[in-house]
Amino acid sequence: MTSEIAPHIWLPEPRLAFHPERTSDRDIHPLRGLLRFGPYSSGLVPDPIRVATISPAGESERLFGFVRELNTASKPTERRDYLPEWPGFQRVFGLHMRGAARGCHIELDQHLESDLAATATPHIVLAARLLRAVQSLEARRADFDVLFVYIPRRWAAGFTGGSSDDFDLHDHLKAATAARRLPVQLLREDKALAYPDQASVMWRIGLALYVKAGGIPWKLADADPETAHIGISYAVRLVQSDRPRFVTCCSQVFDAEGAGLEFVAYDAHEVEVQRDNPFLSRTEMFRVMTRSMDLYRRRHAGRSPRRVMVHKTTEFKPEEMDGAMEALHLCETVDLLQVVEDVGWRGVRIDGRAGDAKGKPTAFPVSRGTVIGIGAREALLWTHGDVRGIGDRNSYFQGGRSTPRPLRLVRHAGHGSWDDTCRAALGLAKMNWNNDALYDPLPVTMSYAKVLARVVKRMTGLGSAPYQFRFFM
Repeated sequence: MTSEIAPHIWLPEPRLAFHPERTSDRDIHPLRGLLRFGPYSSGLVPDPIRVATISPAGESERLFGFVRELNTASKPTERRDYLPEWPGFQRVFGLHMRGAARGCHIELDQHLESDLAATATPHIVLAARLLRAVQSLEARRADFDVLFVYIPRRWAAGFTGGSSDDFDLHDHLKAATAARRLPVQLLREDKALAYPDQASVMWRIGLALYVKAGGIPWKLADADPETAHIGISYAVRLVQSDRPRFVTCCSQVFDAEGAGLEFVAYDAHEVEVQRDNPFLSRTEMFRVMTRSMDLYRRRHAGRSPRRVMVHKTTEFKPEEMDGAMEALHLCETVDLLQVVEDVGWRGVRIDGRAGDAKGKPTAFPVSRGTVIGIGAREALLWTHGDVRGIGDRNSYFQGGRSTPRPLRLVRHAGHGSWDDTCRAALGLAKMNWNNDALYDPLPVTMSYAKVLARVVKRMTGLGSAPYQFRFFM
């Protein structure tokens, strides 16, 4: 019996592109790349970006002050080994942002505070007042691009429902505004206006504002142009019992460069639920894959991709595999991948020594991009770990604590080495535009899927037209 495992490979940190034509505009650091080259979609976003606001009674000036601060410089006090100085919105994105016209700013009524204190259901009262304010702005939709909503800490009793109510104010508002095709940025007092490190806040909010206005900050630089990525998620809606009422299937298509601007969602009817996990029939999987390919072809002049990689968190049942393969028969290669986040594996980096002497654990974690095969159909991929070439020091470990755990990738269909499969997942982990970090632990196919599942299950009357993800961020 041997304790040896398969040899590992290491994939270099994926580069990002900040211009559609200039191949020199590349960097592994998303924020540094924005400062050096500007955003990928420069010139395609309205200038100026006009911001409408909703604020508590008597506090609109505080929100206006925050909007003005986006145009001023700020030095970081946290994550200084990664986070650059914020030089102001115009300096980063090359365009202006300002408050929208006078009629696009609403203060909620002064009785809201007492009403919240007097009711047993503050979450219902708060949501109703905020949605009423949103509805009053619909007549002025042509006069603003993005809506800022200020949520103070003292309203915390209305952020969630009771123990038997899965209400979430953020998801509830996003569901209502997404149905109206309205991009909204919720500004929690503790996470934005009163957060100690304003440079960190400005990077997050500035990036979100640019994307919600329709901008593309970066794309993947070295991707196979004939590959598409699809992330599948499910939202199970419940009735009064614990039996599922129906399942909404969400599918987001990402092109080779990692940009996934739209997704499709529809209520699936032929579904089997096992241990709270929905599995589609062959017909339903064929349907979702066909709609996903229609979305891809619509954005690529009717052309189908040569290769498709499909990600979801649960296994692919035989009927699902049959339906996917039937829908994707025009593609040369199809990879059906299960992405498992909660695994028991850990890795320790060992410094090798000359001769037969055993190495010792290093002071640094396993390198991000490490891949170890653990079977014919499974591999471990470290999307979280040590990265070189980020700050002044030669080593950067995002978060700086704990031992990073890998993702377990299970290939239910597809062939070949793990190099391309893992390289794609590693790059997609850098494509969450709603985050100022170097990467996410999950590829964007899965991190966006979580957001969509939370919000979509609260929407009513899903239409057949694709949705833009910027309305759900």
